[in-house]
Amino acid sequence: MSTTQSARSKRRLKWILWSTVMVSAVAAASVLWLGAKATAIKTELSNATSLLPQLRDEILENNVDGATQTVRDVGSHTAKARDEASDPLWTLAGAMPWLGANFKAASEVATSADDVARLGATPLVSVFQDLDWNALAPGGESVDLQPLIDAKPKLVAAAQAVVQSSERLNSIDATTLLPQVSEPLAQAQTQLDALKGGLTSAADAARVAPEMLGATEPRHYLVLIQNNAESRATGGIPGALALLTIDRGDLTLDAQSSASEIGVFDPIVEVDSEQKTIYSARIGKFMQDVNLTPDFPTTAQVAHTMWERKTGQRVDGVISVDPVALGYILDATGPVTITSPELISIAQSGLPTELNGKNVVQTLLSDVYSKIDKPKLQDAYFAGVAQEIFAALSDGNGDTQGLVEGLSRGTEEGRIRLWSNRNAEQSVIAGYPLGGSMSGRNVSPAEFGVYFNDGTGAKMDFYVKRTVQLVKECARDGYAQTTVRVTSTNTAPTDSAMSLPTYVTGDGTFGVPPGSVQTNIVAYGPVQANVETAKLDGQRTDFAPYVHSNRPVGVIAIRLAPGESRTVEYTFGKIVQHTEPNVVVTPTVQDVKDVILPTQNAQCG
Repeated sequence: MSTTQSARSKRRLKWILWSTVMVSAVAAASVLWLGAKATAIKTELSNATSLLPQLRDEILENNVDGATQTVRDVGSHTAKARDEASDPLWTLAGAMPWLGANFKAASEVATSADDVARLGATPLVSVFQDLDWNALAPGGESVDLQPLIDAKPKLVAAAQAVVQSSERLNSIDATTLLPQVSEPLAQAQTQLDALKGGLTSAADAARVAPEMLGATEPRHYLVLIQNNAESRATGGIPGALALLTIDRGDLTLDAQSSASEIGVFDPIVEVDSEQKTIYSARIGKFMQDVNLTPDFPTTAQVAHTMWERKTGQRVDGVISVDPVALGYILDATGPVTITSPELISIAQSGLPTELNGKNVVQTLLSDVYSKIDKPKLQDAYFAGVAQEIFAALSDGNGDTQGLVEGLSRGTEEGRIRLWSNRNAEQSVIAGYPLGGSMSGRNVSPAEFGVYFNDGTGAKMDFYVKRTVQLVKECARDGYAQTTVRVTSTNTAPTDSAMSLPTYVTGDGTFGVPPGSVQTNIVAYGPVQANVETAKLDGQRTDFAPYVHSNRPVGVIAIRLAPGESRTVEYTFGKIVQHTEPNVVVTPTVQDVKDVILPTQNAQCG
């Protein structure tokens, strides 16, 4: 090699070495810089998160100024995190193989957090500031619904921002991410999913509530007051009926009637063939049986048609409520005193003239039958008490927050249901438990249902105590299996045949010995599953299998003598859903939390 060539080689080697050192230094600096960025992003998001409990408390305490400032502080932190994650070098790092997905995911989390703060939380606090929630509650005069109408655009926009952010984060494949990124991502996904549901509900309520509350014209609703002492799938026999008028938020309950006065329908009101097969044509023949089906839209449509045929009155929807829910309302409004001369006369038989949250259930579901022997007077007292309670509600008596909590609890337990005959409104209602539909987005993927229909023809269900429990069995043929266990106990006195009124025991009219209780226990499984076996007190037994809205259905009738307990078990297989199962039950006299027991897991090898 010549001297010149050797010199050139040395210069080239020096240049390569120098370049390598420089690139390494830049790379190291970049890594350090990216690390600093990551720390800054994490710090800002943590600071924003730490303020959320404070924001929640300020909203609950009606601290408008505090909530407004706190949401500004939250937005300041999320905006800084977003700026840090928008840096060109951070964006470039997102294109790197292997680690790039982690930078992208962190950017998405920061972006979503800022979107939720700016487009979700800020408008919501503004709505909170503009709305006087107490003024929206009934208060003896028309309610100004205009603020709720004005709030709709902000609520809809906030819900849309959260939904879009949730969908963006849920689309990220977390399986390829480092734990330092995947764990915060999972937390953000969970939080946004929870927030999405609440905001969507608020936006939907703003869409339909003003019109349904009579903002532009009075609305008329048929009220089915269900009697849990004689069970039906949605709660109890709708013995007492009333017409509720809502005019700009002001409530008036009148036009009282009873299911027996509605009479027998011939020709019957038609229902779909699936439900007619399971529950018979009685659904469309007697008002007392419209809710043999647990599908409230079907119940409401049939009751709506019957009412209009019988009375000629056109109603805008149907509301269902039971005495337990009326008790929740009384807990908030305080006691009501019966003022109607007719009801005072009936009450002289030994019934109270003042009803409160503690005595209303016992009075309406038991004492009214032991003190009054005429069904017509029983229904009149039942409906009259409901009228007094709605009057107290309309007058704005009691605690607004307590009233909201009571109505919410009644809805969650299935004691309050709503249906609208206006398609646009019903399409919104049907997506929520309030609508009581057996299919659609209100039904969770692995949802089971247990419903009770009286076969005694009497009021003995007041004495029946029940528990319902899911048992997750071992998988079979690659599919999940779940057993639904239902235990029922007749707590009526052993001398019920003599000590209880014949109207309560049924006096054997339908072939059930006085004091005994007969019940059709109906179990629903998730969509596309099968109801495979049934047991009665541990022994295999026959059952009637059906399908309703692509959900498997099993039906067994049991009879209980006083003091007797029996257990029915349905096993569902071929379950394709991989989410945690839950169960919905007919609301009874019992507290729902005492009926639904914690899910059990079978011991699998």
